[in-house]
Amino acid sequence: MESAKQPTRVSILGKENIIVDYNIWGSFVALDLLTNVQSSTYVLVTDTNLHNLYIPTFAKVFHDLVLELGVDSRLLTYQIPPGETSKSRATKASIEDWMLSEARDPPCDTRTVIIALGGGVIGDMIGFVAATFKRGIRFVQVPTSLLAMVDSSIGGKTAIDTPAGKNLIGAFWQPQRIYIDLQFLNSLPTREFINGMAEVIKTAAIWDEGEFATLEKNADHIMRAIKTSAEMGDDRLSGVREILKGLVLGSVRVKAHVVSADEREGGLRNLLNFGHSIGHAFEGILTPQILHGECVAIGMVLEATLARYLGVLKGAAVSRLMKCLASYELPTTHHDVLVQQRSGRKNCSTKQLMSIMGVDKKNDGRKKRIVLLAGIGRTHEQKASVVPDQAIKVILSAAIVVSPLVTKSLQVTCTPPGSKSISNRALVLAALGEGPCRIKNLLHSDDTEVMLKALAEMQCATFGWDDDGEVLVVNGNGGRMRVSENELYLGNAGTASRFLTTVATMAQSSTQGSSILTGNLRMKARPVGPLVDALKANGADITYLEKEGSLPLEIKASHGMEGGDINLAATVSSQYVSSILMCAPYAKKPVTLRLVGGKPISQPYIDMTAAMMASFGIKIETSTEEEHTYHIPKGRYRNPVEYHIESDASSATYPLAIAAITGTTCTVPNIGSSSLQGDARFAVDVLEPMGCIVEQTEHSTTVTGPTNKSLRSLPEIDMEMMTDAFLTAAVLAAVAQDRSGMNTTRITGIANQRVKECNRIEAMKDQLAKFGVKCRELDDGIEIDGTSHSSLRCPVDGVECYDDHRIAMSFSVLALKAPKATLIRERECVGKTWPGWWDTLAQEFAVKLDGVDLEQPHKANTDSMDGMDRSIFIIGMRGAGKTTTGGWAARILDWPFVDLDTHLEASVGCTIPELIQKEGWDGFRQAEFATLKKSIANQPRGYIFACGGGVVEMPQARKLLIDYHRSGGIVLFVQRNIEDVMEFLQIDKTRPAYVEDMMGVWLRRKPWYRDCSNFEYLSQSSAPDVLTRASKDFSRFLTTITARRQALRCIKAKEHSFFVALTMPEVSEALLSLDEVIVGSDAVELRVDLLKDPRNPGSTPSVDFVAQQLAALRSSVNSPIIFTVRTSSQGGRYPDNAREEALALYQLAFRMGVDFLDLEVQYPKEFLDSAAQMKGQTKIIASHHDPKGELSWSDGSWVSFYSKALQYGDIIKLVGLATRQEDNAELEAFRSWARSAHDTPIIAINMGVEGQLSRIQNSFLTPVSHPALPFKSAPGQLSAAEIRQGLALHGAIKTKQFYLFGKPISASRSPALHNTLFGLTGLPHKYGLLETDNVHDVTDVLKADTFGGASVTIPLKLDIMELLDEVGMDAKIIGAVNTIIVDASRSGKTPGKYLTGHNTDWQGMTLSLHNTGAQHREGDSALIIGGGGTARAAVYALHKMGYSPLYMVGRSPPKVNALIETFPDEYNLRTLSSLSDIASMEDVPVVAIGTIPADRAIDQDMRETLCHVFHSPQGDNKQKRILLEMAYKPRMTALMQLAEDAGWVTIAGLEALAGQGFHQFQHWTGIAPLYKDARAAVMGEEK
Repeated sequence: MESAKQPTRVSILGKENIIVDYNIWGSFVALDLLTNVQSSTYVLVTDTNLHNLYIPTFAKVFHDLVLELGVDSRLLTYQIPPGETSKSRATKASIEDWMLSEARDPPCDTRTVIIALGGGVIGDMIGFVAATFKRGIRFVQVPTSLLAMVDSSIGGKTAIDTPAGKNLIGAFWQPQRIYIDLQFLNSLPTREFINGMAEVIKTAAIWDEGEFATLEKNADHIMRAIKTSAEMGDDRLSGVREILKGLVLGSVRVKAHVVSADEREGGLRNLLNFGHSIGHAFEGILTPQILHGECVAIGMVLEATLARYLGVLKGAAVSRLMKCLASYELPTTHHDVLVQQRSGRKNCSTKQLMSIMGVDKKNDGRKKRIVLLAGIGRTHEQKASVVPDQAIKVILSAAIVVSPLVTKSLQVTCTPPGSKSISNRALVLAALGEGPCRIKNLLHSDDTEVMLKALAEMQCATFGWDDDGEVLVVNGNGGRMRVSENELYLGNAGTASRFLTTVATMAQSSTQGSSILTGNLRMKARPVGPLVDALKANGADITYLEKEGSLPLEIKASHGMEGGDINLAATVSSQYVSSILMCAPYAKKPVTLRLVGGKPISQPYIDMTAAMMASFGIKIETSTEEEHTYHIPKGRYRNPVEYHIESDASSATYPLAIAAITGTTCTVPNIGSSSLQGDARFAVDVLEPMGCIVEQTEHSTTVTGPTNKSLRSLPEIDMEMMTDAFLTAAVLAAVAQDRSGMNTTRITGIANQRVKECNRIEAMKDQLAKFGVKCRELDDGIEIDGTSHSSLRCPVDGVECYDDHRIAMSFSVLALKAPKATLIRERECVGKTWPGWWDTLAQEFAVKLDGVDLEQPHKANTDSMDGMDRSIFIIGMRGAGKTTTGGWAARILDWPFVDLDTHLEASVGCTIPELIQKEGWDGFRQAEFATLKKSIANQPRGYIFACGGGVVEMPQARKLLIDYHRSGGIVLFVQRNIEDVMEFLQIDKTRPAYVEDMMGVWLRRKPWYRDCSNFEYLSQSSAPDVLTRASKDFSRFLTTITARRQALRCIKAKEHSFFVALTMPEVSEALLSLDEVIVGSDAVELRVDLLKDPRNPGSTPSVDFVAQQLAALRSSVNSPIIFTVRTSSQGGRYPDNAREEALALYQLAFRMGVDFLDLEVQYPKEFLDSAAQMKGQTKIIASHHDPKGELSWSDGSWVSFYSKALQYGDIIKLVGLATRQEDNAELEAFRSWARSAHDTPIIAINMGVEGQLSRIQNSFLTPVSHPALPFKSAPGQLSAAEIRQGLALHGAIKTKQFYLFGKPISASRSPALHNTLFGLTGLPHKYGLLETDNVHDVTDVLKADTFGGASVTIPLKLDIMELLDEVGMDAKIIGAVNTIIVDASRSGKTPGKYLTGHNTDWQGMTLSLHNTGAQHREGDSALIIGGGGTARAAVYALHKMGYSPLYMVGRSPPKVNALIETFPDEYNLRTLSSLSDIASMEDVPVVAIGTIPADRAIDQDMRETLCHVFHSPQGDNKQKRILLEMAYKPRMTALMQLAEDAGWVTIAGLEALAGQGFHQFQHWTGIAPLYKDARAAVMGEEK
């Protein structure tokens, strides 16, 4: 592999010890070592990833040369785990001990040469070993990563990491040789390559603008090369070999020069840390998921921004640096989508970052030192500069605090950035034009960056920078361009989206035939419909990919517009007009553009476009015959040599407004009366009438605000010609007053501001209200009641900016008059048009700014349709249960329910069959569509709608529903067994009969239903006895998909949690055993790969079969469901290659609203992204299993899987294989590291018998089995009870003592009940009796450390309350506590425990009634017999079950009436004391609870009343009637006999005792036991 020519040598510290070229590893390195770095022992250290790739071949070459040269030398090799975790004291010690071991025979000595082959971790670590071993031995660097080649291998810095930070312990120790073999880069992963480019860019940025320009110029070539598959061998780098060598050598020479001048980092060498001060702070938080170079890239941008803030760097240089980094796909902010995804959205607070920066080695004591750029290729000082913490915090923080202090004598000259409107137009015109054009004063902002990137992507032009980034050089291609191969992501850049929509139609096909324009969520809500309509009418082929009328768009290449007549509605945005005007010269025919639909909005912007087109050689003609009509000739733009962009007139309003509101003077030097921009009139038309002195020349504007009086309010301002400036006028109007007392300013002509970055009119109203300013929205404007400065309030939670630059800048103006400092949230949003706005405030206006972290960042929902309160539309076949589920949904969410068929009938005044008879099916369908469309438009929030079964027959209705759910709404497809539906349809005559085969209708509609919906609910049955259970099942489903049920949050709150993995082939056949299987588990896993469809036994389970199994499972268990499709390679049975089928199953699971879905990270990125995008409210468990034991917890090999899981998972699950007990200890160390690094919950266990300890030690969602299951889903799996027993033996679950307090209690069955349940669930706790009638006897027990909880019975149910910290609402209303619950996480009257009293008697009653089949239906009433304490619990229970009215019968009517008076009216309690009361009953009770003593005869009058009630006819209500007898003895009481004689079903009192004990146990332990176990213990039955 030796190079054909001599490699390049670079001198460092006076010696040519750096050797650079391709293919020098092997013979060249071995020969050079043996010849020039002679030793008897060479120790080659690398990591386990590189060893097999490079060591065996090198060892052979080395051995052959030793023989050939006849030297006495040996080569020893040592491997360490890869990754940053190896850069530790422990790894260093292990290497040193190995080198000193007698096993080396002889041990290494002072003449040993140690060679570091690898990246920065290996080089830093081995260099430090060399520096300290035997007080220093020679070492050699062989860097294999680009990062190490250009940075860490050069200069002699060696170090290890400590818990306090990176590289804090180390030494300067220069290598004898640095061999940089560029061929290593050929196999370097793309991300690692990009990681290294950060250091290359850094070096050029501080030292050599020419090198930086080379980087800019060659970005596309280099990125294409490094993205080529490494399997293609040398071809990967063949096209950029010399470019790469030149760039690497450039960086190497700079670093070698700096190190030679300042070896020990006295000053100059600090410059090499540009980007590192802040970058290392981010790395300290985000490593290892975010790489060093990625963090340095973020640090470079922030440190450059800091330099701009301090006034030592121009904004153009910051923008240029960001563009260069972005061109190499390096992040420029930690909010970058990939950074957020890879890091698990980890927060990087300013406090954390400042703390890490506080230990930076460059610091001067407490003073932080940071390298500040002065321009591309040069620094502010030849060392790191001292920077105040306040300035750093401003740059790092998400929000900013603006203090209200401006010097009255201030006179400022302020030049705002270039106009966004002119900049974007100039970019399009120059790109479409021919020849070069030097654009000066271009706005450097998010918007223009998006535009530049998109134009370059479509190859419209080439772009370069000149004059330190102040001039953009555009070489236009004369309208020739190609389809973009990548999606054009435009963020929230509205101007770019409108302009590029037309530009993209001009493209020619490349490898693809269409360009895709997309943006963020807000961009997807902004309108583009009128423009698309006009283009489509002119022959363009454009498709909406989501919501009609908005991005994303698919635009087919069509070589430009057809031309001729084009009609365009321009009442919403003038950008539609400008978009067509600018592209019209390249149409196939001359264009006549007519603006229709009314007066065009923002005419000045249309005039601006026309004037700029003239500057580029195309003059448009305004029609003299037709209003708002333009004639555009065919032609090509001829680029002017130079084009100067005016400052942005909208932005200029902010500094001028500061002068107005503070009584100071401000001059904007390059905006005057000759401006192209309508907003240039702001000073003359708004500020002057408000009382300011305005001097405006042709090219400048000066404003001086009133000094001794307030601004004047203006009765009316028409701002149609400067709509963007209305926000500035609004904040001035907030403090404007009139001597006449008329302080209201009315701003009109700004209707288009509702569809900007946000609904700006509503946003201004809401945010001004926080200052105490009253506003009213108008149809096309806003009214503002001005107030005095002294009356302004300061917003409590700050100003919400809605990610809108103009809101942030406007309120920063008002903040200068606020009574105290004002918090402006979303500091960075000003980057859209004025990235340096905060710099301007601080430098030019001397405003005090402070950066702050937001503890609870939030987004306003002003006009967002993304909230979970959006209306729900239910679709499905008639008879599938839409009305039933709609009624349930309405009750669950407390929203109105609307049946759209019924609503349609009411609106047309006839039934649907009558409407069809009169208008025909087409007429009915049109009316149905109109009703649906109106409902979506007019009732978008807080409604439940059930659609007609045939609504999906209409393509336009399908599109409406698809757009609705794609934009974040819920369309729910309800279905049940089609045979049941068909049976129902034979009976229902309220709707027209089907005119075709019903099964054929179903098969046709089924795919439409699925396409039109994003969720589906499969009802198991419509039988009456199933509906109660089904309603609970539906409630769990609905609350999950609407984010009202938070299963993950509940499970995370538990100290130990488990899920049971079902292993049966068909769930529906095992429903009877499910209750037993899930006891003690917090979730249940459906192993789809283990299911077997009896109809297709040899194939993978179908979507329909799995849907039935999932529905059956959910209807049978209350636990959250985990949906898992385990593949063969991961230890399951699902085929690895059935990816398409697996994705369809995942989609089904998301649609059916499962709580959790197991997603294997072994799938390709595209698959994982597709799955993650469908997740809705389902939480993803990102998993990786290693059934073959190929990974080790100790060597870092699990880190990459952890990092990948972190990108996709709400939970991470990693399963290894243990072959020895030490594997469990290593796993615990890994788990500890993971928990300290991220908050994402982790399941980490080892399979196999040796790994059972890891299952006991895993505390979160441990997978468990159960003896009742056919087999265990993984080797070594334990039951939940077994794990709890293990935890108890290890002391992880402490034994607690539980009691029954009261007297007499010796015959109580409670000890038998609870001790049985403790034993069955594996808990070590004990339950005993404490018999007393004096509440103070239990005081010491309550304080004991071992006290776990208690049952309370008479006579202490009321007395116990005084000893508790809190009494639950149930116990308060019932007036008795029967359960004490201990919360050890907080303190009450006793430190370390908080005691709460509840009453579970009512829960025992409801459980007993439900178990016997009690189902509340609308209008059902109930009966309570008795008037004592137990009767109160019965009232509470029956009210909770929904029964109303509640009738009461007692021996003493006055006592009963007194009890009734203590309950709220909503309980609807009524006394039955006479036969007339019985005769007037509205409804006959269907449920009764007896609470009278059973040891005495029933009073005669009471008996007569009960007989009449029990024997009362039921009418149409045929459900069974149930009596619950609360007395325990005798087994058959007189009351029970009375009820049974009347045909009632009776329940013995011990059932309720078992029920209340069941709930007590659940309160104490968080475990829902098996009811039959509780019952058997109470009844004294053998299990």
